[in-house]
Amino acid sequence: MVEKVIIMGAAGRDFHNFNVYFRDNPRYEVVAFTAAQIPDIEGRLYPPELAGKSYPKGIPIHHEDSLVELIRKHRIDLVAFSYSDVPHIEVMHKASLAIAEGADFILMGATYTMLKSQKPIVSVCAVRTGCGKSQTTRKVCEIIKDSGKKVVAIRHPMPYGDLRAQAVQRFSTYEDFKKHECTIEEREEYEPLVNQGIVVYAGIDYGRILTEAEKEADVIVWDGGNNDTPFYHPDVSIVLFDPHRAGHELLYYPGETNMIMADIAVINKVDSAPQAKVEQVCENITKHAPDAEIVLAESSVIVNQPELIQSKRVLVVEDGPTLTHGEMSFGAGVIAAKKHRAAEIIDPRPYAVGTIGETYKGYPHIGHVLPAMGYSRQQIQELERTINNVPCDLVLFATPIQLTRILSIDKPAIRVRYEYKDHGDPTLKQALMHRLKARMH
Repeated sequence: MVEKVIIMGAAGRDFHNFNVYFRDNPRYEVVAFTAAQIPDIEGRLYPPELAGKSYPKGIPIHHEDSLVELIRKHRIDLVAFSYSDVPHIEVMHKASLAIAEGADFILMGATYTMLKSQKPIVSVCAVRTGCGKSQTTRKVCEIIKDSGKKVVAIRHPMPYGDLRAQAVQRFSTYEDFKKHECTIEEREEYEPLVNQGIVVYAGIDYGRILTEAEKEADVIVWDGGNNDTPFYHPDVSIVLFDPHRAGHELLYYPGETNMIMADIAVINKVDSAPQAKVEQVCENITKHAPDAEIVLAESSVIVNQPELIQSKRVLVVEDGPTLTHGEMSFGAGVIAAKKHRAAEIIDPRPYAVGTIGETYKGYPHIGHVLPAMGYSRQQIQELERTINNVPCDLVLFATPIQLTRILSIDKPAIRVRYEYKDHGDPTLKQALMHRLKARMH
């Protein structure tokens, strides 16, 4: 009997699990994907060119709200949960819906869908979105590059556009961002690495992506996203922790899995978090991942011309995913505004338009900052209109890229950014190179 399957996802892990396990498996018929977390990714089709010979019409992608209806309509046998940064209790709520309708509910093993590489792999993952993976990935690439090795980064997927065109993407220049019609979220991850001279791969088919990356790399860095587990077997697993959200390492899927698998556990933001929270995270790592080496790190806030902030009424624009499903209410922008004595942080909510206003309704914890949402051209335009609507003296862009390259802003703006900084010994370089050298010989 062929089992009918629904894969629950968010345009990333779901496609990878399908490609690696379900696509050519005669035991299963994948009837549909469901989509969550990311705006407007449902209503598309996983195209036949990617779905394979068993799916000549492709596979429809529905909103997750349709899950129960789809199970009933198609008499689904199995629901495969395939996305990340979800509270454990919410995962079980999803499971309960499926089980009550008579379907099995599975979480696939972390190593089960990891592809093996011919080259050494260093993975950078986290227990939550917004822990500081991006700046840590940049630091890891710098360390490996300085050792004389050619490093290539492969980024966790963000295929929010034309799936046919996004199977394998390579980024090494700014022209590549235009060629692939990158969203703000994509550019925030790719652009800082390209600025370092690092080639970045991403897309949908991570088997083909790995083959291409291996052709030009001595070492591959898996740049994880949304606290998912790696798509490749890592030779060194680096996992980020955020003491501002101490305890979350035990409460989210699959962040807890990442903690347990860590070789190097980086506790970030120790310069701004209470010491008691740092110690709480240390205790949890020691108890649940006793073989992991703990590295302490700071997220240094860097501002050019900080004197421009003083006494100004500022609009703070923070990283979108960190605020939304990452559940943070502030980031580098708020820290910089307070440190450099802004007169006021203006509440942007009364001035939000379109999907930006809807984002506040969906994530009411966000408060007096503006999430840099840009998953579509329309949303980028609505972000621009929202910023220009806000009566402020200065815009603080606390996002990984300079958004003024993309947005047309009618008021002064400066950029705030995070960079990785070691906080004592062992340093990240010491911990990484010790393990990497051991695994390369």
